[in-house]
Amino acid sequence: MTPTAAAHQAIERFLQTSRQPVLLEPGGDPIALQAGNFALTARGEIVTIEAWDERRNVVRRIRRILAQRRGRLEIEIERFGGRAGQLTLADVDHPANRGASRRGARLKYRERFRRSLLRQFPNWRLAELSTEPDLEHTLSPSYPRAFLKRGRAGLAAIGAGEDALDPHGALTFGLIWLDYLRCREPRIAIPGLAIFVPAGKESTICHRVRYLDRAAADCAVFCHRPDGSEDPVDPRDYANFDTKVEPCRRPLAEGRTDLIECVERLAAIGGVERRDHPDGSISLAVGGLEFARASGGSLTFGLERKHPAPKSRIAEVEALAKGLARMRHASAVDRENPLYARQPEAWLESQVRANLDRIDATLLAAPVYGQVPQFAAGERGVLDLLAVRRDGRLVVLEIKASQDVHLPLQALDYWMRVKWHLERGEFSGRGYFPGLELRAEPPVLLLIAPALEFHPANEAILRYFSPEIEVERIGVGIQWRQELRIMFRRSKACSYAKSNRRLGI
Repeated sequence: MTPTAAAHQAIERFLQTSRQPVLLEPGGDPIALQAGNFALTARGEIVTIEAWDERRNVVRRIRRILAQRRGRLEIEIERFGGRAGQLTLADVDHPANRGASRRGARLKYRERFRRSLLRQFPNWRLAELSTEPDLEHTLSPSYPRAFLKRGRAGLAAIGAGEDALDPHGALTFGLIWLDYLRCREPRIAIPGLAIFVPAGKESTICHRVRYLDRAAADCAVFCHRPDGSEDPVDPRDYANFDTKVEPCRRPLAEGRTDLIECVERLAAIGGVERRDHPDGSISLAVGGLEFARASGGSLTFGLERKHPAPKSRIAEVEALAKGLARMRHASAVDRENPLYARQPEAWLESQVRANLDRIDATLLAAPVYGQVPQFAAGERGVLDLLAVRRDGRLVVLEIKASQDVHLPLQALDYWMRVKWHLERGEFSGRGYFPGLELRAEPPVLLLIAPALEFHPANEAILRYFSPEIEVERIGVGIQWRQELRIMFRRSKACSYAKSNRRLGI
């Protein structure tokens, strides 16, 4: 049987056994194959497949089957001029193909990204363009990446499409791609990175780029427009932040006497931690897991949902606190209990708060604020604290209990906002750090995580931070619930030295 005849039979079997077949081709949206919108024809040795929807019509000549597995066919086709191409038939109802539509969208964006690169860098040769994952080097399939060359010069590029789940993550993976290319291509000078993001999504990227070291990475940002074009944007135009610092109020400043007595009664239970928030509320937690909150003259309690806790229910709240203290304790017997494993970042934060002198001997034990300033950034996945040294210099502590490739840039988001408000005198002016004179220097940034949970790429990303950012990674022991032990401290200067040794500089 000839390759085309075998392909014809394979496609027919696939279509007969598939429940929701679609045709996927790089550069186009998936086309659902239903009765009346596709045709498979054979005339001698020529086999063609045709599919159409409201927006386009696809006619391709089949050469052979490249790969076949359950729910998926990879097909070699013949393009104009006899060039080989590829399309995919996938059954999106099959469990293995649930991401087929997303992959099709990525392939479509890859072609748009290619056209953008050719327009913006017409004198460069596109040496490489890929959406394939590379787990060894932390290269994500979510962001198409490219390598352009012009003589002995090179340029790294990365893009995020409209359907990207996290377009802001493009900068993280772009810096990783740039670092990888510099190691892989030691004879090519690669001074910078081009980042393409959808219009309206560039603000976070531009803010972050402003605080990168231009000598280490000269970054250019481009915005995709709805008409298919793209425009360069200047990160220096993005100087303001969508962020605010609310006035710091005295805890329960107008609280009733009986409410204050209930809070003090609960806070006296062994293992319970009291946190005074800037909005005047008080949080009561065990191992960082909040079980009660006093706010607005009332007390509420609960884990999933908060319920009113009048004085008649205080015994019930006490029972909840004592139960949590038994289950959420360093020496708890049942460590498989969901309450023991829940919210590890919050537990690590409570350990950091209780041992600030181990983190930095110059830090004042109080006041320490969480989630200040407030800004709209979705689910950051990182807990932040704002503290101060005895000499008045602010310190930002970013805490993560598990590996996260985005940790450095997520921490940068918070750091630059703290710096922005500090420059405007808003912390002192709104009642934070009372009685202390805050220094005007940029805050120090501390990244805190279990020693084995720092992502390998975090160090590479930190090398691109601006010299004005004094940043240090602090790794704590794996048994941090039992005791917060510092296993290592690594500054950005150490990272630079290690990088230079690796590159032979």
